[in-house]
Amino acid sequence: MISSSISTLLLTFLLLIGLFFFIRASVKDRTETVKLLAEEPQDSVLQQLQQYFSQRSYRVSPDEGSPNQLIFEGIVRPSWFLAVFLTLLAAIGLLCLALVLAFLFPAFAHFFFFLILVSPLTGWFYWRGAKRPERISLKVEAVNGVPGESVAHQSLITLVAHRDELEIMQRNFPFKCVEESV
Repeated sequence: MISSSISTLLLTFLLLIGLFFFIRASVKDRTETVKLLAEEPQDSVLQQLQQYFSQRSYRVSPDEGSPNQLIFEGIVRPSWFLAVFLTLLAAIGLLCLALVLAFLFPAFAHFFFFLILVSPLTGWFYWRGAKRPERISLKVEAVNGVPGESVAHQSLITLVAHRDELEIMQRNFPFKCVEESV
């Protein structure tokens, strides 16, 4: 009987470790670089993307690099749903730990349930970590093609941004993904 209780405690601790890393990953920076090919001249593409990011509440940073490169800045808003969800997950995980500890140590059972009061710290941790400034680096270059091909109106776009922002942008524009070897 006691060996099954110890193994249940061990499994509960392993699940809590996984929960800890899941909560920590909720605020992890997921910046990626993507190269896209547009079938339009670079000035037109630069203007379209500048307007697009301005509509998404980004502003052009004053520390621009070159004429064809822009840095956008904005604040990422945390999600209420995710804050509540993570708090609920932490409460359930701590409740499971409290139940196992209460079964193993019945004399201190009522103290273990106070562990659940720690779960709102999870929502606070997420909220504090998820609300952060975000930078998007945008560089547009004209593509130099092979003589005889008509690539005069193509542009190579290099974007460095959060992967969610890149996915949303790629759904809104018909740009083709280019391999990193370009």
